Amino acid sequence: MIEFSNVSKSYNKGAIKAVDQLNLSIKPGEIFGFLGPNGAGKTTTIKMLVGLLKSDSGTIKVKGHDIEQEPLKVKSAISYVPDNAEVYEKLSGLEYLNFFADVYSVPARARKERMERFLELFEMSKSVGNLIQSYSHGMRQKIVLIGALLHQPDVFILDEPMVGLDPKSAHNLKEYMREHCDQGKTVFFSTHVLEVAEKLCDRIGIIRRGQLISCGTMSQLKEQAQNEGSLEKIFLELTEA
Repeated sequence: MIEFSNVSKSYNKGAIKAVDQLNLSIKPGEIFGFLGPNGAGKTTTIKMLVGLLKSDSGTIKVKGHDIEQEPLKVKSAISYVPDNAEVYEKLSGLEYLNFFADVYSVPARARKERMERFLELFEMSKSVGNLIQSYSHGMRQKIVLIGALLHQPDVFILDEPMVGLDPKSAHNLKEYMREHCDQGKTVFFSTHVLEVAEKLCDRIGIIRRGQLISCGTMSQLKEQAQNEGSLEKIFLELTEA
């Protein structure tokens, strides 16, 4: 579903290597957690995946489509929720959702059904008619999540999705992520909440200084690290080396 092949990205005329020869495959039906310390290259990787940044070298494919050669085919198959989403504050929540449904040509009946479902799931039904500028940080995060889900993307990409969500909404999001992948679709997300990654992810990749240093299931990570402890212990051991 997602394929990184020898992908690299540098800043400051090559002085800062943000991502260094990344090779990574993510399968259909998989929740993949992407972990690393601050500045490790997680957000740069995600921005290249969604087409916001161009890689210096290598290829990135989604469903067999190259992000640079066929950007519209890739973008029609994905949804992206950034760690600090910008929203149109002068729109109401409903206008915002309809805008995104229009962008992805979601039919009227499906649009209505999905809006109702996700607004209820994230407890936004009573607030959707209000202007977004009146929303709290958590409410903005939820309206962005709902907008990203309306076209039922094959690949759901999230950068720190739990930040700002209340416990119930975070729980419902995790439940939906599992449901999404049970339909043969894919979730790719970064997080610093290691307990969530350990319980939720089918596989986990750990990046440090732009390089993928470990990747696999929890049992594979334990074997690679020669550590039978929690993901937190494995992560600290690998990233502090």
